[in-house]
Amino acid sequence: MKPLTEDDIRSSFVNALPGDLDRLPIPGLHEMIWSEREFLGWRDPQAHLRGYIVSWLDDRPTGLVVRTASTTLRPGIAAMCSLCHSPQPATQVRLFTAPRAGEAGLNGNTVGTYICEDLACSILIRVAPPHLNPPERIAERAAGLLARVQNFTADIMKTA
Repeated sequence: MKPLTEDDIRSSFVNALPGDLDRLPIPGLHEMIWSEREFLGWRDPQAHLRGYIVSWLDDRPTGLVVRTASTTLRPGIAAMCSLCHSPQPATQVRLFTAPRAGEAGLNGNTVGTYICEDLACSILIRVAPPHLNPPERIAERAAGLLARVQNFTADIMKTA
């Protein structure tokens, strides 16, 4: 992922509703290892149901405001993130919805998918020991993750 600045992030959101970005918390950008990210995702510590996803689409940063359901999946079962395809306990995967861009979003049209609760898919695809997760496998998973994030973003940007 290409590095992002605070200005890049603040101006990137395509589906923000009035008031969504009033107090947008920016994560510590100086701590990011950009070469190990397919997108920047974080949760809002002040609004615990809100999260943000920023990725590069058509050579420009594109941000999404997402909201998680207030309930979790049933404990004791497995679930899979639809972005990184990582199976994990159901309590660590949440349904996130995002309003569509433009008038469609203002009219209440949303898109939803199951995503890692902490929006840290880029980290999760890289955490297995090297003998179980060789560089070729990480590259393959990263490419799939990037494609799915871009498809989710493109779906949000559909206004009809």
